[in-house]
Amino acid sequence: MARPALEVADIFRAHGPAWRQAQAGHLSLGQLKVMSAIESCRTAALGGHVACCENCAHTQIAYNSCRNRHCPKCQGAAANDWLAARAAELLPVPYYHVVFTLPAPISDIAYQNKAEIYGILFKAAAETLPAACSSSAITCTFATRKPSPAISAPYATPNGSSMPSGRSPGRRRYSPISPATPTGSRSPTAA
Repeated sequence: MARPALEVADIFRAHGPAWRQAQAGHLSLGQLKVMSAIESCRTAALGGHVACCENCAHTQIAYNSCRNRHCPKCQGAAANDWLAARAAELLPVPYYHVVFTLPAPISDIAYQNKAEIYGILFKAAAETLPAACSSSAITCTFATRKPSPAISAPYATPNGSSMPSGRSPGRRRYSPISPATPTGSRSPTAA
């Protein structure tokens, strides 16, 4: 595969020092380490090895990778594999991706109290979706694995679709919040 004309590492090397200086005090140690790893990935800074052709004596230097999970050079193929696996788990119906975000002041509190705040966020989302999905043609489901900070990501599928018989959702488990009910009804079976 040919090297792209511009990579994230090129941008980090060219503009990273000035950006880090401008953001001093606002970046975590983890963020700084990720930037450093991406900047030094597949450069002499991480060492490497030399491959030499026995027939023509052509040599090629191959530098070591950072293996950081955020690095697009190291994890690009793994990310594509992960996306393909998640796509294979999707039901053959249209999806509506619903995102709940926290206001900035609450996000600051959530950073220190993740379990409590995200528990409240998921509970609020679970209570909000049935009302938002008041049409009887929509069923709301939650993934049991919690997504990244400050985001709750449930999915709504039209027409109350469920997993086709004989098809396994794989490792992902879905649990219904509650059946969507038309406005004015107390339960899905209410007449």
